[in-house]
Amino acid sequence: MILIVCVDDSMGMAFNHRRQSMDSALRARILDLAAGNCLWMSPYSAAQFSPEDRKTILADERFFEKAGPGNFCFAETTPVLPLESQAEELILFHWNRRYPADLFFEIPLEAHGWKRLYARDFPGNSHKMITEERYRP
Repeated sequence: MILIVCVDDSMGMAFNHRRQSMDSALRARILDLAAGNCLWMSPYSAAQFSPEDRKTILADERFFEKAGPGNFCFAETTPVLPLESQAEELILFHWNRRYPADLFFEIPLEAHGWKRLYARDFPGNSHKMITEERYRP
């Protein structure tokens, strides 16, 4: 699977079982990345996408168990360390802000051999700048 996660400057992902933030430019980028592929996520995450976009999303509470090789998985409120062994790639979107968090991205990228392929910034809608990083083991 290709795991997609949004993090803040402290690697926080969620607070009180809710996403920290959302952005329409980010949603468009996720859809572009997954175009022509399966895009899995929880029903909670899918709800932020438009009804038209939801037709291309596979939403299930256990999305991480159903995703296969090459499928994209957008994880917002799911601990990701247990998913690392299934991940072929990681895509991190950095909010470039600090939010309250009680769920953190806990994969020690460098220590576990993940190598950054690229990093790029793009303007968000509710965020001045979002940074996209892509990693492979």
